Amino acid sequence: MDPVERFDAYAAAFEIVVEKDDWSILEPFFTEDAIYEIFGGPPFEGRHDGRAAVFTYLEQSLSGFDRRFDTRELEMLEGPLERDGAAWTRWRVTYRVADAPPLVVNGEEIADFEGDRIRRLVDHFAEGAGAAALSWLGEHGAKLRPA
Repeated sequence: MDPVERFDAYAAAFEIVVEKDDWSILEPFFTEDAIYEIFGGPPFEGRHDGRAAVFTYLEQSLSGFDRRFDTRELEMLEGPLERDGAAWTRWRVTYRVADAPPLVVNGEEIADFEGDRIRRLVDHFAEGAGAAALSWLGEHGAKLRPA
Protein backbone atom coordinates (compact mmCIF):
# COMPACT_ATOMS: atom_id res chain seq x y z
CA MET A 1 0.00 0.00 0.00
CA ASP A 2 1.36 3.43 -0.85
CA PRO A 3 1.83 6.07 1.88
CA VAL A 4 -1.22 8.09 0.86
CA GLU A 5 -3.54 5.09 0.94
CA ARG A 6 -2.12 3.97 4.28
CA PHE A 7 -2.42 7.49 5.69
CA ASP A 8 -6.06 7.65 4.61
CA ALA A 9 -6.67 4.35 6.41
CA TYR A 10 -4.86 5.63 9.52
CA ALA A 11 -6.84 8.91 9.52
CA ALA A 12 -10.13 7.01 9.27
CA ALA A 13 -9.06 4.67 12.08
CA PHE A 14 -8.06 7.64 14.25
CA GLU A 15 -11.54 9.14 13.94
CA ILE A 16 -13.02 5.81 15.09
CA VAL A 17 -10.69 5.93 18.10
CA VAL A 18 -11.90 9.47 18.85
CA GLU A 19 -15.45 8.13 18.92
CA LYS A 20 -14.93 4.74 20.62
CA ASP A 21 -11.75 5.28 22.68
CA ASP A 22 -10.41 1.87 21.58
CA TRP A 23 -6.69 2.41 21.07
CA SER A 24 -6.07 -1.13 19.83
CA ILE A 25 -7.52 0.07 16.51
CA LEU A 26 -4.36 2.13 15.91
CA GLU A 27 -1.79 -0.54 16.80
CA PRO A 28 -1.45 -1.85 13.22
CA PHE A 29 -0.63 1.66 12.00
CA PHE A 30 2.48 2.37 14.12
CA THR A 31 5.84 0.70 14.56
CA GLU A 32 6.84 -0.23 18.13
CA ASP A 33 9.52 2.48 18.06
CA ALA A 34 7.33 5.17 16.45
CA ILE A 35 8.09 8.81 17.13
CA TYR A 36 5.51 11.60 17.30
CA GLU A 37 6.78 15.17 17.19
CA ILE A 38 4.64 18.27 17.57
CA PHE A 39 5.83 21.78 16.70
CA GLY A 40 3.83 24.91 17.39
CA GLY A 41 4.52 26.27 20.84
CA PRO A 42 2.64 25.46 24.04
CA PRO A 43 0.26 23.72 24.33
CA PHE A 44 1.11 22.22 20.93
CA GLU A 45 4.64 20.89 21.23
CA GLY A 46 6.54 17.86 22.32
CA ARG A 47 8.16 14.59 21.33
CA HIS A 48 6.97 11.12 22.22
CA ASP A 49 9.13 8.05 21.58
CA GLY A 50 7.67 4.58 21.22
CA ARG A 51 4.16 3.48 20.23
CA ALA A 52 3.00 3.24 23.86
CA ALA A 53 4.19 6.80 24.57
CA VAL A 54 2.58 8.08 21.37
CA PHE A 55 -0.75 6.49 22.30
CA THR A 56 -0.52 7.76 25.88
CA TYR A 57 0.05 11.30 24.63
CA LEU A 58 -2.75 11.11 22.05
CA GLU A 59 -5.16 9.72 24.63
CA GLN A 60 -4.26 12.48 27.11
CA SER A 61 -4.59 15.09 24.38
CA LEU A 62 -8.03 13.87 23.33
CA SER A 63 -9.28 13.60 26.92
CA GLY A 64 -7.69 16.81 28.15
CA PHE A 65 -8.46 18.96 25.14
CA ASP A 66 -10.57 17.72 22.19
CA ARG A 67 -13.28 15.92 24.16
CA ARG A 68 -13.81 18.89 26.45
CA PHE A 69 -15.45 20.79 23.59
CA ASP A 70 -19.02 20.27 22.37
CA THR A 71 -17.81 19.50 18.86
CA ARG A 72 -14.57 18.84 17.00
CA GLU A 73 -14.65 19.28 13.21
CA LEU A 74 -11.62 18.08 11.25
CA GLU A 75 -11.12 19.28 7.67
CA MET A 76 -8.42 18.11 5.30
CA LEU A 77 -7.54 21.30 3.41
CA GLU A 78 -4.96 19.74 1.13
CA GLY A 79 -3.76 16.20 0.62
CA PRO A 80 -2.88 13.71 1.63
CA LEU A 81 -0.13 13.83 -0.97
CA GLU A 82 3.06 11.86 -1.29
CA ARG A 83 6.13 13.99 -0.64
CA ASP A 84 9.58 12.43 -0.50
CA GLY A 85 8.07 9.02 0.21
CA ALA A 86 5.93 10.30 3.11
CA ALA A 87 2.27 11.26 3.33
CA TRP A 88 1.67 14.98 3.82
CA THR A 89 -1.56 16.83 4.55
CA ARG A 90 -2.68 20.29 5.57
CA TRP A 91 -5.60 20.33 8.00
CA ARG A 92 -7.88 22.50 10.11
CA VAL A 93 -9.70 21.58 13.31
CA THR A 94 -12.56 23.73 14.56
CA TYR A 95 -13.55 23.29 18.19
CA ARG A 96 -16.88 24.61 19.42
CA VAL A 97 -18.44 25.11 22.82
CA ALA A 98 -21.67 26.95 23.66
CA ASP A 99 -21.46 30.69 24.28
CA ALA A 100 -17.92 31.07 22.92
CA PRO A 101 -16.41 31.76 19.53
CA PRO A 102 -14.97 28.73 17.76
CA LEU A 103 -11.33 27.87 18.30
CA VAL A 104 -9.78 27.20 14.90
CA VAL A 105 -6.40 25.49 14.66
CA ASN A 106 -4.49 24.89 11.41
CA GLY A 107 -1.48 22.76 10.70
CA GLU A 108 0.33 20.22 8.57
CA GLU A 109 1.06 16.58 9.25
CA ILE A 110 3.73 14.33 7.79
CA ALA A 111 3.71 10.56 8.23
CA ASP A 112 6.89 8.64 7.40
CA PHE A 113 6.29 4.93 6.97
CA GLU A 114 8.34 1.83 7.51
CA GLY A 115 6.48 -0.68 5.39
CA ASP A 116 2.82 -0.09 6.13
CA ARG A 117 3.39 1.37 9.62
CA ILE A 118 4.05 4.93 10.70
CA ARG A 119 7.63 5.23 11.94
CA ARG A 120 7.54 9.00 12.46
CA LEU A 121 4.53 11.31 12.68
CA VAL A 122 5.09 15.06 12.73
CA ASP A 123 2.55 17.83 13.28
CA HIS A 124 3.45 21.43 12.51
CA PHE A 125 0.86 23.81 13.92
CA ALA A 126 0.45 27.13 12.14
CA GLU A 127 2.49 30.02 13.46
CA GLY A 128 0.77 31.57 16.45
CA ALA A 129 -1.64 28.64 16.92
CA GLY A 130 -0.33 27.81 20.39
CA ALA A 131 -0.57 31.40 21.62
CA ALA A 132 -4.05 31.79 20.13
CA ALA A 133 -5.22 28.57 21.79
CA LEU A 134 -3.83 29.63 25.17
CA SER A 135 -5.53 33.01 24.83
CA TRP A 136 -8.83 31.33 23.91
CA LEU A 137 -8.52 28.96 26.86
CA GLY A 138 -7.78 31.84 29.20
CA GLU A 139 -10.93 33.65 28.10
CA HIS A 140 -13.33 30.74 27.52
CA GLY A 141 -11.79 27.65 29.11
CA ALA A 142 -14.23 27.68 32.04
CA LYS A 143 -17.01 26.79 29.57
CA LEU A 144 -15.36 23.48 28.64
CA ARG A 145 -16.35 20.13 30.10
CA PRO A 146 -14.09 18.89 32.90
CA ALA A 147 -11.13 16.79 31.74
